[in-house]
Amino acid sequence: MARKTQTQKITLSASRDIPFDRLTLSQSNVRHVKAGVSIEELAEDIARRTLLASLTVRPVLDDKGAETGMFEIPAGGRRYRALELLVKQKRLARNAPVPCIVRTDGLAEEDSLAENVQRAPLHPLDQFRAFQAMREKGRSEEEIAAAFFVAPAVVKQRLKLAAVAPTLLEAYAEEAMTLDQLMAFTVNPDPERQEQVWEALQRHYSKAPHEIRRMLTEGAVRASDKRAQFVGLDAYVEAGGAIMRDLFSQDDGGWLQDAGLLDLMVSEKLAEEAEAVRAEGWKWVEVATDFVYGHSWGMRRLRGEAEPMSAEEVAAHAALRAEMDALEAEHADDPELPEAVHIRLGEIETALEALEARPLRFDPEDQARAGAFVSIDASGGLRVERGFVRPEDEPAPEPEAAAETGTADAGGDGVAASRGDDDAVSPEAAPVEEDEDEGLKPLSDRLVAELTAHRTVALRDAMARDPEVAMLAALHALALRLFHRYGLDSCVEIEPRSAVFGAQAPGLGDMPYAQAIEARHADWAARLPAAPEELWEALTGFDAESRAALFAHCVSLTVNAVHDPYHRRPRALAHGDALAATLGLDMSRAGWTVSTESYLGRVTKARILEAVREAKGEAAAERIAGLKKPEMAAAAEALLEGAGWLPELLRTSPLAEDDAPEIELVEADGAAVEAKPEDGVARSDIDGGETAMGDPEGVGEDDSVAGEAFSRAAAE
Repeated sequence: MARKTQTQKITLSASRDIPFDRLTLSQSNVRHVKAGVSIEELAEDIARRTLLASLTVRPVLDDKGAETGMFEIPAGGRRYRALELLVKQKRLARNAPVPCIVRTDGLAEEDSLAENVQRAPLHPLDQFRAFQAMREKGRSEEEIAAAFFVAPAVVKQRLKLAAVAPTLLEAYAEEAMTLDQLMAFTVNPDPERQEQVWEALQRHYSKAPHEIRRMLTEGAVRASDKRAQFVGLDAYVEAGGAIMRDLFSQDDGGWLQDAGLLDLMVSEKLAEEAEAVRAEGWKWVEVATDFVYGHSWGMRRLRGEAEPMSAEEVAAHAALRAEMDALEAEHADDPELPEAVHIRLGEIETALEALEARPLRFDPEDQARAGAFVSIDASGGLRVERGFVRPEDEPAPEPEAAAETGTADAGGDGVAASRGDDDAVSPEAAPVEEDEDEGLKPLSDRLVAELTAHRTVALRDAMARDPEVAMLAALHALALRLFHRYGLDSCVEIEPRSAVFGAQAPGLGDMPYAQAIEARHADWAARLPAAPEELWEALTGFDAESRAALFAHCVSLTVNAVHDPYHRRPRALAHGDALAATLGLDMSRAGWTVSTESYLGRVTKARILEAVREAKGEAAAERIAGLKKPEMAAAAEALLEGAGWLPELLRTSPLAEDDAPEIELVEADGAAVEAKPEDGVARSDIDGGETAMGDPEGVGEDDSVAGEAFSRAAAE
C-alpha cells in the first residue's frame, strides 16, 4: 500500500516591533521614481490612522555574518520616510516601536519588487462605493475629502458616480461600459431613465458620452437659455424646479427639468414687467418671450428726450470721472494694473454707465397714441421697446402734407407726372396773357410748373456733374424714408423698400447679424435729428466717412435676396449671389450654425447624409445611414459641430471674371455716358437646395424649370 505524501507546511516570516531608531533604508529598494500619495500626505494619514501595513525588513549583518541589531528596509521606504517626517516634527518618538516583518530568506530586491508588483490597484467602483458607505455612516463630504487629501468636488463626483443605477454600475464593473460613459449617465439622477437610455444605446450606432448626455437631457431647458436667465435659477429652484448638473464637464449651469414651470414663471414675470410699463401711460403694450424679426416695421417710432441728471447725479458723475482719471494717471506706467485697482475701475465704469443711461421722456400726447413691446433679450434681460405708433393711430395729416403726399403718389414718367396729372401742361397750350397789368400778382400755376420744370431738368444736369452732391441727395432721400415715416422733405424721388423676414425665419432677431443691424440703426437714429426738415443740414455737416457709413447702412436695408415661391425673381436672386461673392460673405463666420432645428430636422435623410458626407467623409455617413430620421438628425448635428458646413443656399461662390459686369465709358456728344454690357448679369444656380419658405423637403419642379429658363436667358 502506497504511503500518502505529506504536504509541507509554510512558515511565515516573523513579525516584531522594532524601535524606529534601529531602522534604516536599504539600497535594494526597487522604487526610485516618486508616484502616488506624497510623503507629507502619507505622514498625515499615519498620524490620523497609525501605520496600517508593516514594514518588511532584513537584519544588517557585520563582516562575520552576525546581526548588528540594525535592520534595513527593502520594502516600505515611503512609509519609513513618512515616519521619519513625523519624528522630525516631534510628533513621534525617535525610539517608537514600528511593526515589522523580518525576512532572512531570498533576495532583498525580490522582496521589494514582489511587494510593489503584486499589489492590485483598487477598482474605481470600489472607491466610489467606499465613499458612499462613509457618507451613509455620517461623514460629511468635507470630512471624507480631508481624510483622503482630495478636494470636496472630487468626493461629490465619486458620490454621484456611486448613485448611478445598479445595473449600470455592474456593466461598468464588467467593463461593458467605460468610465467616461458612466460619468455621462450622472447628468440625469433618475435611475429608471438611465436604464432606458442604456437599453436604447444597445441599438444605437453611437455610445459616445455626448450622445448619452443628449438623450438624458431631452425635453430639458439649458440653464443658459434666455428664459432661465430671465427668471433666475434661484427663483426657479425655490419654486420647486429641479436642475440636472454635470459634474464632469462644462454644463453652463445645467438643465432645467420642468419646462412647464419655467414657461409659467416667465409669463408671470413678463406680465408684471408689462404692467409697470403700461403704467407709464402707453396706449398699448404687447408682451411675448420673443417677437419675430421686424415686428415693428411699418410703425413710426417716437423720439424721446433723455431725462436730465439731477444736481446730485451730476456731482456723482464728476466725482467718479475724476477718480477714474486719477487712478489711470497714477498707474499709467504700470505694465499691469493691481487687482484692487482693476476691480475699482470696473466698478466706476459700471456706475458711470448707469448714470449716463438716462431714461427717456415722451410727449404725453404722443405717448397716448403709442405703445411698447416687452420681451426678453438674447442675454436673458428685460427688453422694453417704447414709443411705436401704429398706422391706424397716426393723427390725420394736415392739408398741406396730404396734398404733398398725393403729388408724390401720382407716379409716371417725366416732369409732368412729378407734379400731378391735374397740373400737367399740354405742349400745345399757349400761355394766357393778362390784358392789364394790375401790379404784382401771384404767378399762374401753369407758369410756375413751366419754370420749375426748366429748373428741375437743369438740376438733374448739374447733379450729374457732381457725384458727391448726388450721393448726398440720394442719402438724404433714403434716410428720410428709413428714419422718418412721413419724411417728404426731398425732391429726389428715390423710394427705398425694406422687406422683413420674421415670418420666414423664426428666431432671426437673435442672430448676431440681425442684432448688429438693429444696434447700428438705433445708433444712427440717435445721431440724426428728430425733425425731418433738419436732416439735410445735418448730413451736410457730416464728414465723408460718416456719410459713406450711413449710405451703406441705408442701402443695406433695401437688400432682398429671399427665394420666395410666390414671387419669382431669378435675376434679382442672381444679383444677390454676385453681391455675396463681391462682399466675401461667409455665413459660418457670420454666426449661422447647422442644427436639427435650423436645417437637419427639416430636410430628407438623403440630404442629412449628404451634409455629413461632405463635411466628415463617407465613413461617417455610413455609420448613421441606418438610423431613423430624428436619431440621424441628432447624430449629424453632433458630427457637424464646429465643421463650418453650410447648405448650398448659404454658400458663397467666388465671382467668375466672365460673369462680372464691365463698365465702359463712351463719349457721346461730348459727355461721358455708361454703356451696359450685353451679358452683364451674374449667373447663379437657383435650382438646388431648400427654398426659404415652403417645400421643406426640397425644391419643387417649378423651381427647376425657373432655374433652367433663367440659365438659358442669361446664356442668350
